Amino acid sequence: MSTAPLILPRPVPAQRFRPPKANVPQTPLERSHMLQVVRHYVAEFNPVPPMPLSELGQHAVKVLEMLRGNPIYRDYLAVLINNEMWREALAAVPYERRLLLLPKCLRVESKCPAPFDEFGLLCKQCGLCSIQDLQNEAERLGYAVLVAEGSAIVMSMIQTGQIEAIVGVSCLSVLERAFPYMEAAAIPGVAIPLLQDDCIDTTVDLDWVWDFIHLTSADRTRRLDLGALQDEVEFWFTPPSLDLTLGPPEDATERIAREWLQRAGKRWRPFLTAAAYQALRADPAAPLPEDFRKIAVAVECFHKASLIHDDIEDNDAERYGQKTLHAEHGVPVALNVGDLLVGEGYRLLGSAKVSAEQRAQMLLAAAAGMRQLCRGQGAELNWARCPAPLSSLQVLDIFRRKTAPAFEVALRLGAVYAGLEAHEEVGNVLQTYSEALGIAYQIRDDLSDLGSQGETNDIQGLRPSLLLAVAYERAQGETREWLAARWRRTPLTPPQAHQVETLYTELKADERARTLLETYKETAIRALGDLENASLKGLLRRVIGRIFTDPEIKGWCKEFEAKNAATRAAQPAPASAATSPPPNSRTTPTLP
Repeated sequence: MSTAPLILPRPVPAQRFRPPKANVPQTPLERSHMLQVVRHYVAEFNPVPPMPLSELGQHAVKVLEMLRGNPIYRDYLAVLINNEMWREALAAVPYERRLLLLPKCLRVESKCPAPFDEFGLLCKQCGLCSIQDLQNEAERLGYAVLVAEGSAIVMSMIQTGQIEAIVGVSCLSVLERAFPYMEAAAIPGVAIPLLQDDCIDTTVDLDWVWDFIHLTSADRTRRLDLGALQDEVEFWFTPPSLDLTLGPPEDATERIAREWLQRAGKRWRPFLTAAAYQALRADPAAPLPEDFRKIAVAVECFHKASLIHDDIEDNDAERYGQKTLHAEHGVPVALNVGDLLVGEGYRLLGSAKVSAEQRAQMLLAAAAGMRQLCRGQGAELNWARCPAPLSSLQVLDIFRRKTAPAFEVALRLGAVYAGLEAHEEVGNVLQTYSEALGIAYQIRDDLSDLGSQGETNDIQGLRPSLLLAVAYERAQGETREWLAARWRRTPLTPPQAHQVETLYTELKADERARTLLETYKETAIRALGDLENASLKGLLRRVIGRIFTDPEIKGWCKEFEAKNAATRAAQPAPASAATSPPPNSRTTPTLP
């Protein structure tokens, strides 16, 4: 658990949000769901490539019927089916025998300084778009890389015999024209569809591109269904399963604790424990042993205990859309249940069927994580006693200390249970990965709180927020003073809370937060570069995409915000500078 000063990593370019073309599913969640259905379809029916476009279309129609989907997505599904048919063949081709083909329209056209030659775009490494990172990583692995359009160049490279597989990014219309050439070549070829086809500043599901770039047969978890693994972890928190793992509850305190464990949540921490264990065991596809559930449930016990204590310390009345435990049962009962869950976690670790050395490593990891988490929460509580503006770096450091330790504990416990020795190199990787993952996760939560649909509201709750820190750093004059009053925890009425969100947009604090979110996701992925275990590296990289496939981080819609603006305009202006909206803020925000 690191206590070194936090240093901001090199920022990575964040794709601008653009709505996909009508014939492409509109949200990441929809596209990911379609991909999972396609994978199950290909696994069950085993269509064999290369396949004519007409036959691919027939398979796409069958998948559409299974999905009860819109026929406009047929071509998109055909591309996904083709990719899955070639997936295992691609995995067997060495990186140095592959070609990565990227379209030039991924660049920021109005600012791109790169020239062209007869082979395509010559990237100047300016950092404005994703082409630089994709090209650099692919070339590091051994790929040949082209940033160009057209099938002639590709066919000429195939005919030389130097290229045995292609990973491409393109729009559906270009893929349709290029498909006959790829079918004729009969070499493994996958294509990640662009989300637009207007050839300017296009976007793509970058996680999918990274997955195919890194796909290798050395990763024994490449066929592991993360959705099924997540469902299995969720099942462990049903009443019968918890009774099997923990034993039947003996009194009211235990019953309250079980009910709290069962409440909604993403279960990301026990999921990470299971992912680390699956990646490191001899057979990742084998069923998880019942004894392993103790480790995963222990991780969730620690997490749910910390939530009880956090809710009391922050005086929160709701979580998961229900009353918090202390609001429902009172503070004394809630504190006691939280303490019980901490004890349950350590009891489960102590009863696991592992060696004495493994047990000691797990107990030490859990204790270190608990200490660091409490120190992070303590930093926030100390700030609350004498609130003052925090820099964005200070807020990110609180995120690191409050959220990252639980992720690191989850990964370490799964790795230790699988028999991984506590090598310093592996420990350093898991620490760096967990820190970046934890910070990114908390930034995502900050962004998800925007608008009326947010689960919690850091503005009304007067908690440290990255968005508020960035806005304060960028504001000037009276606006800066007005935001300083927010940092000093001056109470807000709902219309004034909307004014803060308006400033987030005007000062592009939300845009900065999204850039930092992508930066820390990328930092987590890059941390895995030093791992020698291809299965652990591959699975933890895919976990990033699993956790952050969230269509709700786009801010709030213009129509809804216009309605809010009209409501605010009808409100009388408060008298004092400490509570009135900033004088130089616009009435209606303009989204970046």
